[in-house]
Amino acid sequence: MPLIYLQDIRLNAVIEGPADAPPLLFCHALGTDLTLWDAIIPALSPRFRCIRYDARGDGLSDVPAPPYTMGALIRDAERVLDHFAARDAVVIGSSMGGLVAQGLATKRLDLVRAMVLANTAAKIGGPTLWEARIAEVAAHGLAAYAPGAMERMFGRGWQSHPAMPRIRACLEATNPQGWIGSAHAIAGADFYTTTAALTLPSLVIAGANDGTTPPDLVRETAELIRGHDWALMRGVGHLPMVDKPAEFTALLDTFLARIGHG
Repeated sequence: MPLIYLQDIRLNAVIEGPADAPPLLFCHALGTDLTLWDAIIPALSPRFRCIRYDARGDGLSDVPAPPYTMGALIRDAERVLDHFAARDAVVIGSSMGGLVAQGLATKRLDLVRAMVLANTAAKIGGPTLWEARIAEVAAHGLAAYAPGAMERMFGRGWQSHPAMPRIRACLEATNPQGWIGSAHAIAGADFYTTTAALTLPSLVIAGANDGTTPPDLVRETAELIRGHDWALMRGVGHLPMVDKPAEFTALLDTFLARIGHG
């Protein structure tokens, strides 16, 4: 996968699909990487220009010293779109990536045509929660942190979930300094005011079994956005694109067709 060289950082990115097709930008969740979207890309790349990248600190991207700010994560997404000369993109963000999507839409509405916010919120947790998790990872590492994270992501049956081993391996392979950096960014993010001012087309998706961003929290954020589309996926947790990729892709297709993106 190619590294793209930005002013102060190298980010791992991959672009698939016709060069003249409408662009989609995918922003992944904390502790994952661009492979989070692997199961849905084959159905989308024949018709869309699919741009995926590893956030700073994740995957094969550079790992600057923590802490990171949400502003830096948003600027990275902005520069990825600029690097590929992509305009009027639909930004699809999962959890942490959903915060990035909201911030990018607020900052650069010229780049963002619409948003898909999956299992995310205008604010995810608070400083106390994130300080405790950061301390746990700093002291014991991501392998020790992983079981609790997997239970929040996949629900009570997490140990037998077929997708869990891959997601757990991705989390445990993450550089702890990168995870800590991004956790600081999430801890400091509060988009209630700015997201409430957004009027662009938005699809907001929640998972019924999500223990990280529960449906009520996701719905609260959806209600901030005038004219949003809402979907509650049954039988899925925090990562519906992994749990039920075909159903997740069908929701995307319906929304993209409705807004004429494609």
